[in-house]
Amino acid sequence: MAKAKSAFVCTECGAEYRKWQGQCSSCQEWNTLSEIRLASARPGNGAATGRTGYAGDLSREVIDLGNVDLSEVPRLTSTFAEFDRVLGGGLVPGSAVLLGGNPGAGKSTLLLQTACKLAQQRRILYVTGEESLSQVAMRAHRLQLPTNGLKMLAETSVETILAVAEREKPEILVIDSIQTMHLEDISSAPGGVAQVRESAAALTRFAKQTNTVLLLVGHVTKDGTLAGPKVLEHMIDASLLLEGGADSRFRTLRGQKNRFGAVNELGVFAMLEQGLKEVKNPSAIFLSRQEEQAPGSLVMVVWEGTRPILVEVQALVDESALGNPRRVAVGVDQNRLAMLLAVLNRHGGLFTGDQDVFLNVVGGVKVLETSADLAVLLAVVSSLQNRALPKELVVFGEVGLSGEIRPVPSGQERIAEAAKHGFLRAIVPRGNAPKQAPKGMEVIPVDKLSDALDAL
Repeated sequence: MAKAKSAFVCTECGAEYRKWQGQCSSCQEWNTLSEIRLASARPGNGAATGRTGYAGDLSREVIDLGNVDLSEVPRLTSTFAEFDRVLGGGLVPGSAVLLGGNPGAGKSTLLLQTACKLAQQRRILYVTGEESLSQVAMRAHRLQLPTNGLKMLAETSVETILAVAEREKPEILVIDSIQTMHLEDISSAPGGVAQVRESAAALTRFAKQTNTVLLLVGHVTKDGTLAGPKVLEHMIDASLLLEGGADSRFRTLRGQKNRFGAVNELGVFAMLEQGLKEVKNPSAIFLSRQEEQAPGSLVMVVWEGTRPILVEVQALVDESALGNPRRVAVGVDQNRLAMLLAVLNRHGGLFTGDQDVFLNVVGGVKVLETSADLAVLLAVVSSLQNRALPKELVVFGEVGLSGEIRPVPSGQERIAEAAKHGFLRAIVPRGNAPKQAPKGMEVIPVDKLSDALDAL
């Protein structure tokens, strides 16, 4: 009997090795290599032919790039405008979409709402591997969803699922979740590296061959990354992450990878008794329009995907009782906060080395771009001097290490979004200053950090 071949795959970066080793050479992580068994080649399937040893389909023709059909693939709506925005306009037939998130974020609820509404016009197969059919039915009844027409299957065997899908021929196939699926040929337990990788590969292959939309639910680890091998993200076409704490009724759906649309697109939902409801105007929920403005609070304009969003940032600067002052940042990079405080000391003349600095972005939004630099520094200055900033002020801009204020992309759209929400003053980089400011709004262009502090 031929010896079964195996390989070792890193669960962090997906790198493969022929032998086990303690540290992954690609990502430098320790004890992340897991063994997987490789499928042996069957006789007559992939036998070597000729000197190349390749037995593929030789009937394939080489096509010139200029002759490729550019007709746009028709998309299927998910019945949620925010969901369609993150997907790049809707569901693409033959695509594989991975939806991840923390337990209780609303992954199953979002897909169940989508499946029940779409089942009225299209063929959908919903496969549940974690819950029983009665539990799913009870949730659908509680959310007051139409249940007629939705095909349900409680199964964890990928072979059985593919056989049922061949018979039912669904347009959309929902797998909840990929960590519970398993293949009979692989001896490891469900949720392991080998099972998750091969199960996703088999389901994705079926979706591509039958032009079926594949929606996969993925779990999230403690550090916020998708559980299972990193190779899973390379197999699928779109990777979406549903974020939101258990104490917050708002959920943000962010696109981390998308072959059919913009990356880092953001969709906002509200968790209600009737399930997830999309938020048409995200800027309104992230703004705290209090009558009395507090020191350290400032509104900035961040760019998420294809639209600007107004977000409030709050800073608290207090005298430290420790020898090593604390730097705590929620919603922004903590290392970037430390760098900005050094710029403020060097080019702004304000020393915070003996102060604890706490920073928070209201609403649980994670700011991934550098346009929040200037707003962060001005909020810190406001708290340090215990002086409230004007309520009608909005700020954005990138701060360089030499104290210069650099322009950011889509500056005109950011200013227009702020003017639409009633802001009267804006401190922006000179490169983003418009030739004519919006009616009723004063735009103050700045070149350096000192100019921004003087403008306050």
